[in-house]
Amino acid sequence: MWSDVVDLRDFYTSSLGYVARRAIGRRLRDMWPDVAGQRLLGLGYATPFLGSFLGKAERVLAMMPAAQGVLPWPPEGPNATSLCDEVDLPIPDLSIDRILLVHALEHAEALRPFLREVWRVMAPSGRLIVVVPNRRGLWARFDSTPFGHGHPYTGGQISRLLRDNLFTPIQTRTALFIPPFAWRLWLTSAGAWEQAGERWFTRFSGVVLIEAGKQIYAPTPVRATPLRAKRLRPQPALGQPAGMSR
Repeated sequence: MWSDVVDLRDFYTSSLGYVARRAIGRRLRDMWPDVAGQRLLGLGYATPFLGSFLGKAERVLAMMPAAQGVLPWPPEGPNATSLCDEVDLPIPDLSIDRILLVHALEHAEALRPFLREVWRVMAPSGRLIVVVPNRRGLWARFDSTPFGHGHPYTGGQISRLLRDNLFTPIQTRTALFIPPFAWRLWLTSAGAWEQAGERWFTRFSGVVLIEAGKQIYAPTPVRATPLRAKRLRPQPALGQPAGMSR
């Protein structure tokens, strides 16, 4: 079940949501330091993380599933968001270079058709980043944030899911080690939490980020089957019923 877009917006405008945006955004920029000339699509609710790519990528778009709802983005300039059917994206084949899934995979009701649709629109040399709640982390255990809703994953589980749907995992990162509580003392020390967690407690991060490429399979050649010589049966004489012989 998809989260409501208003709840997602309200979370990311809160003090805890601001910390989450900074922690995850830093990892995304590390994974995609250069997007010049690329067409970038955010699916789910990715707009809190797309702003850093504006003016750098050739084009930045955001699509939100109809069950979640949509809000205009960016706050300044032409709107770059739209509603979509997650299993029927209004995008041509092989047209997107970078795809970012945030608050998407853990809520998708038709998971495999959704991933196949992502595969369809992704360019052959494209890249995908999936951001999902970590099953082992604290954030997946409290429903006071969006990361406590939907289906959480471990890094191994999301890697297998991607491989099963024609994607090749490339690298895995973790983020969001601060406990999911808006306590002032913890929020002011969020940077220290991230540094310590990245060094010693990666298994217990709040989210897992996995970058993947697109698997392109060559068509399997069809083996030629040798033709067998046909046994010619004697044809009945003109006027003689078939199956009768003299």
